[in-house]
Amino acid sequence: MATYLVTGANRGIGYEYCRQLQQRGDSVIAVCRTATDELKALGVRLEEGIDITSDASVADLHKRLGETEIDVLINNAGIIKRVTLEHLDFDSIREQFEVNALGALRITQVLLPHLKSGAKAVMMTSRMGSIADNTSGSSYGYRMSKVALSMASKSLSHDLKPLGIAVVILHPGLVQTRMTNFTANGITPEVSVQGLLARIDELTLENTGTFWHSNGEVLPW
Repeated sequence: MATYLVTGANRGIGYEYCRQLQQRGDSVIAVCRTATDELKALGVRLEEGIDITSDASVADLHKRLGETEIDVLINNAGIIKRVTLEHLDFDSIREQFEVNALGALRITQVLLPHLKSGAKAVMMTSRMGSIADNTSGSSYGYRMSKVALSMASKSLSHDLKPLGIAVVILHPGLVQTRMTNFTANGITPEVSVQGLLARIDELTLENTGTFWHSNGEVLPW
């Protein structure tokens, strides 16, 4: 049985991670700002009231964890806000950087003492952060923040390899969640997380730093 810590665990992909991990017998630490009744009903360890954009809040999470060792850290928390060239909102862009890029980096750095050799760090990014795959433009804050997250994750893959910690950069696919307005064109969170967990299980120090689609496709940068 491995111990997984999942940020942004209160709904969508984060909640589904917690549900499937618990179902397969792993230990789950669910981290979020405000837990939903659905998450509470799972009965996993819940660390509520954590804001990943706050140094003090993340330090508090580290303190709460005590001597707990984490086998897999899943940086899932993220936001998307529509920002077009016609309506550039720099406050929104900054907020997306704070949550999507800096938040994940902050959590990983602060919780590093809980990750021992053989542990894994999962960075949930998006193919919207792929420069080569950008064929439609717009979405400035989200795209830019996810590029930054991917770059930070690639650096982490090099810096953590000597410690025996592998890093994976994952795109969940187009998923039917509140973030995508439950698009009819997407896959269900259940299908997405099944694929994501398969990629995490395949992660080793040999393939650390890979940018994967949940379906197993290696994505372009």
